[in-house]
Amino acid sequence: MSDQPNILILMVDQLNGEFFPDGPADFLHAPKLRKLAEQSVRFNNTYCASPLCSPARASFMCGSLPSATQVYDNAAEFPSTLPTFAHSLRSLGYTTILSGKMHFVGADQLHGFEERLTTDIYPADFGWTPDWKKPEERVDWWYHNLGSVTGAGVASTSNQLEFDDEVAYHAKLKLHQLARREEQQPFCLTVSFTHPHDPYVTRQKYWDLYENTEIPKPKVSSVAFEEQDEHSKRLYKAVDFQNFDITDQDIAKARRAYCANISYLDEKIGEILSTLDECGYDKNTVVMFCADHGDMLGERGLWYKMSFFEGSMRVPFLISSPKQFSPKSISEPVSVLDIAPTIIELAGGNEADMEIAVDGTSVLSCALSDTKPDHIVLGEYVGEGSIDPMLMVRQGPWKFNYCETDYPQLFNLESDPLELDNLANAPDHLDRLNEFKSFVHKRWNVKQFREDVLQSQKNRHTVYQGLRQGEFEAWDFQPIQDSKERYMRNHLDLNVLEGQARFPREKK
Repeated sequence: MSDQPNILILMVDQLNGEFFPDGPADFLHAPKLRKLAEQSVRFNNTYCASPLCSPARASFMCGSLPSATQVYDNAAEFPSTLPTFAHSLRSLGYTTILSGKMHFVGADQLHGFEERLTTDIYPADFGWTPDWKKPEERVDWWYHNLGSVTGAGVASTSNQLEFDDEVAYHAKLKLHQLARREEQQPFCLTVSFTHPHDPYVTRQKYWDLYENTEIPKPKVSSVAFEEQDEHSKRLYKAVDFQNFDITDQDIAKARRAYCANISYLDEKIGEILSTLDECGYDKNTVVMFCADHGDMLGERGLWYKMSFFEGSMRVPFLISSPKQFSPKSISEPVSVLDIAPTIIELAGGNEADMEIAVDGTSVLSCALSDTKPDHIVLGEYVGEGSIDPMLMVRQGPWKFNYCETDYPQLFNLESDPLELDNLANAPDHLDRLNEFKSFVHKRWNVKQFREDVLQSQKNRHTVYQGLRQGEFEAWDFQPIQDSKERYMRNHLDLNVLEGQARFPREKK
């Protein structure tokens, strides 16, 4: 592409891709996102790299699976030595900015972003490290329980609402600041919200939008514990299911609040897109909308993520630029791993500019032409609730889930979209099952992967215990504003300042 476009990435947290079958589902009150979808290339079968925040987001930044990034869980350090799309964009002449959540763990809280406008909503240290040597141990002070479901409802504010209000405010402010620069250079602004992630708490105005809306119930009702697959049993225990009685009313309230928070996001994203237009960037900005992973929302009795089922793994992915892309739907499977190489190609670079062997593939040609993605989509999970590496392969209509301690799963998603019929024990699918097993063992050294995770957990537990003794120095990002350079100060000329700060500038 001859001109480098600006890039605006709108990322949300824990948004179930099945709520975006081809843009927002009909029951969602999301006019701004619906309009964006109508103007976008819509990848309707997009999968996250791992159904957990930090691993998914590191993979989003690098285009590589957790086994390569070593970001195994929500307390695993994101190595500073790993190039991200933000590093590559800076080398290609971009300014790179982050407003909001990215759940980086470690002392490096930028990972290629020149500027970060907010702190993160979650901690940056090793305190949330799982322990595979204690698979039955539940750490209640930091780990999910089902209180997010039983406590769903309305509040004037919350921890998450406060955070996302700040994220949107700073994103809009930054767009105006970029527009007022004397010399323009292409920018990549990543705006990353924490909603609709649980807890399922929303403001009254968004809750009221769904007063007369029929929100679908889970398609698959709660499955008895003894009938669940091995990993789902572990997830039941992990969220302390035995100490909660989840009623149909609880499920309805949680799903309503979840939808209401999508409407909250819709309003915030609409404000950002309006600011983009006001600043004159709408003609030369590629807008991407995506999520890190999904949410089961009561399907099978499961909540949150951490599972390879569709509700947890599927996410929305839209690319919009009226100047470059004609709106259309693409149903072939793609991955969030594809976003980083797509961004680099948009900016005029290529895969070599990432400097690492990415697991994703640019989908720019698919967005620009009738070319269809022909991906084998991969996923990994080694976070909470797992006891061994869990691996997913999605190819065509088939999804294969493999873990050496669990019974394999093989689903045909065309004939069985609800994943109710595990064909792994069907005699007429034995050859296909063996082909997938062979692929897995060629692609992954499962034994080494397990040893790497165990060693990482051991190291982090040791380091964290040591660091919590004596004086504690946090790694959490501290945004700093230089007040002497804000607004009017006496080393500045008031007339010059007022003129420069006005946008659009006064016509002479």
